[in-house]
Amino acid sequence: MRKVSFAEFGGPDVLQLIDAEEPHAGPGQVRVSVRAAGVNPVDWRIREGQFQKVRPVELPSGVGQDAAGVVDEVGEGVVGIEAGDRVFGRGASTYAEFAVLSAWSRMPEGMAFEEAAGYPSVVETALRVMREVGVEPGGTLLVSGASGGVGSAVLQIARDRGITVIGTAGAANQEYLRGLGAIATTYGEGWVERVRRVGRVDAALDLAGSGVIRELVGLTGDPRKVVSIADLGAPEFGVRFSGVTGDVPKALAEAADLVARGALRIPVEKTYALTEAAKAHIDSRAGHTRGRRVIVV
Repeated sequence: MRKVSFAEFGGPDVLQLIDAEEPHAGPGQVRVSVRAAGVNPVDWRIREGQFQKVRPVELPSGVGQDAAGVVDEVGEGVVGIEAGDRVFGRGASTYAEFAVLSAWSRMPEGMAFEEAAGYPSVVETALRVMREVGVEPGGTLLVSGASGGVGSAVLQIARDRGITVIGTAGAANQEYLRGLGAIATTYGEGWVERVRRVGRVDAALDLAGSGVIRELVGLTGDPRKVVSIADLGAPEFGVRFSGVTGDVPKALAEAADLVARGALRIPVEKTYALTEAAKAHIDSRAGHTRGRRVIVV
């Protein structure tokens, strides 16, 4: 099978499309014929070696953790799913023609594989950081870097829960944020005062790692009310860096429910072929994403 792999840490040029042995489902796992794989910032952070201290990988390594596809192997002990079922979920080395998933859910009726592949990690992350930051219905949540995949999920989940969101993003994404129910403002010079003019901030999320932790603490008045998924230096300010995956099966089930109720939809901004994995990483690293980037297999 074809698979994207890297044998050394470095830039996008270390990614190679290789012929590899097919993986097989072990106990509690399923294997899917991958139709699409989600592109996440964690993918290129791992490739660059940024997470070796917190999430070490052995080289050579595959790439990717999110996928949507058709089940073709069911591991020992797995019930309620069978070959031929369309699923989306999380596993390892998903930039490939076949991948093993350790957590999955049936795809909502009518959903395309490309869209489904964009949900697993971002919805799990969104649910986790909202829980960790402790924002309650009726409260106001500030989201820095709100237009990407996780931000898109946070904004819609917050709206569903009765939480007001102030979202920062580039000028081109202001209407996009408003369409997801947020009070939108641009980042850049004067952004803190623009947020203050909106009103009280009860909690804040840093989703972009753009060096705003100090300002977020100032706006909330409490470092315990700020969580980052992108700034490894956040703990220096007393802010939690959230990097430990939570209950993925539960998050996938909640994602499927939100989609089925019409409360969540994360658009696919751009698709890539397996041969374009390096380009996908370059674009993801550049930021300014509106929704999700996905590799189509």
